[in-house]
Amino acid sequence: MKNDLSNMLLLAMIFLLLFALSEIVYHRFKMRVEFTRKLVHIGTGIISLLFPILLASHWSVLLLCGLFAVILVLSLKFNLLRSIHAIDRKSAGSLAYPAAVYLCFVTQAYLDDRYIFYYLPLATLAICDPMAALSGKKWPLGPYIILGAKKTVLGSIVFFISAIIVSFLIWKYTHDSSLGIQELTIITAIALMATLAEALSKDGYDNLTIPVSTIVSLYILLP
Repeated sequence: MKNDLSNMLLLAMIFLLLFALSEIVYHRFKMRVEFTRKLVHIGTGIISLLFPILLASHWSVLLLCGLFAVILVLSLKFNLLRSIHAIDRKSAGSLAYPAAVYLCFVTQAYLDDRYIFYYLPLATLAICDPMAALSGKKWPLGPYIILGAKKTVLGSIVFFISAIIVSFLIWKYTHDSSLGIQELTIITAIALMATLAEALSKDGYDNLTIPVSTIVSLYILLP
């Protein structure tokens, strides 16, 4: 528990540095909020990938995630962290993110440290979601709306392709076995389910639905 406490402090400092960096590039260098949000999104995911290495207890993860959820709520209430909150639409993404991190950690711990249940959902969220969003805004080809969620065909294609790549890399990292037809089929199915979850989600809830759909797909499809 002593190691957890020191590592929690280290991780908290890294997260605060990430927030500070996003504020600097937003206010001083006038970077658009959509880009600073993605900077924080990707950075948060990468830092969170260290949790299974540095933190042993899920209570430590809960405390850390809860702390930053409180910071985000207070910053929204008092109009702080403009590099994250200065958007003209409703979004629960910044609050759904810490909930997703804790959910993934608890899942992998409950399943006897099957780390793919942690690394794959979070890596997909951290990398594929911003890639889809940025490509869809840069080249808004094939816009469509499902259940009120506004997406683009190009963004969904980018998400699917990047999800396959991320799944392939995480699978190679967490499994010693070679990839055959069965494994590649599972990877493709997981990427497809995550893509559908992203396409059907709005108001930032894809920060939760993407990891949840990936966890469910892994649980169903993994031998």
